Amino acid sequence: MEHFYWFALKSIPQVGNVTFRRLLEQFGSPARALAASASELAGIKGVSVAVAAAIGSHDYRPAAERECELLGRSGARIVTLLDADYPRPLLEIPDPPPYLYVKGSLTGLEPAVAVVGSRRASSYGLLATRRLAGDLAAHGITVVSGMARGVDTAAHRGALSGGGRSIGVLGCGVDVVYPPENRELFAAMAEKGGLVSEFPLGTLPLAENSPRRNRIISGICRGVLVVEAEERSGSLITAQYALEQGREVFAIPGNITCSSSRGTNRLIKQGAKLVETVDDILEELPQRGDTRGLTETAPAFELTHQEAAIFTILAAAPHHIDDIIVKSSLTVGDVSAILLRLELKGAVQQLPGKLFALV
Repeated sequence: MEHFYWFALKSIPQVGNVTFRRLLEQFGSPARALAASASELAGIKGVSVAVAAAIGSHDYRPAAERECELLGRSGARIVTLLDADYPRPLLEIPDPPPYLYVKGSLTGLEPAVAVVGSRRASSYGLLATRRLAGDLAAHGITVVSGMARGVDTAAHRGALSGGGRSIGVLGCGVDVVYPPENRELFAAMAEKGGLVSEFPLGTLPLAENSPRRNRIISGICRGVLVVEAEERSGSLITAQYALEQGREVFAIPGNITCSSSRGTNRLIKQGAKLVETVDDILEELPQRGDTRGLTETAPAFELTHQEAAIFTILAAAPHHIDDIIVKSSLTVGDVSAILLRLELKGAVQQLPGKLFALV
């Protein structure tokens, strides 16, 4: 029942991702938000009288209990906004999910690149996908895609065969295998990478889920590579989300006589980077994937002994302020003051729910 109140707050129809995040920032936990009075809720941006009334009156227990029961049987786990392994890039999008259902691991996800394209890809498209996904994996880049037929499947298989990591973002529950012929791939992804969804367990792979899934694909990554796409396709929607989220967009040029190349060729006309080799992608990423064995660059600002101690804690992963207090053995007041100074120095940023991370 650890995540009972997370499921409970999310089950309220009027509470979307943005409102959930604001409630979490204000109250620190879903349980406290659900227990808040109408007057406490009234002062929060976006929480109308109707939303406050729904929070106070909605019978969330059946839905939350059911989801807890399904989670216990599914073999999946929940990663919330407050957890250290919640994908940090996803916190940058306007409406990150309050929590993700996960099979496998999200640790060491960054940097990641999405590879997306047609479900009816040509042999050229599949060959290019497998080659580039394998090359990305060989450079330590996590390959992300949507577990669909065609390019998605080729991207995941290419990354795994190259000995790398791959993350599949689903438009259904993580307990639903779709397409069914990918059952073996699903098992391999859960073991050697990860499967992720924001949809409740048991959710079927409906077409209307795809746009929400696509924004997560681009949101997790630092760049999106489109292999083959017709002029109206989900891959182009993912590319549009990537642009809105400030991600790099890459495209593989295609045969001008094929309809499956029109979308990618148009992206290149509009400014997407043309990709021929993996180096075309690597040189645009903010950090290179294969950094093993390299020493980290020291921060370009002076730190006191206590500031340096907290900086070192956050260098490993984002931490909740309570965890920072425990690990640093400092008082609440000292840690709050140090974090504020680090924010002013441009070293640290505060994320939702009193979570702190390096800039």
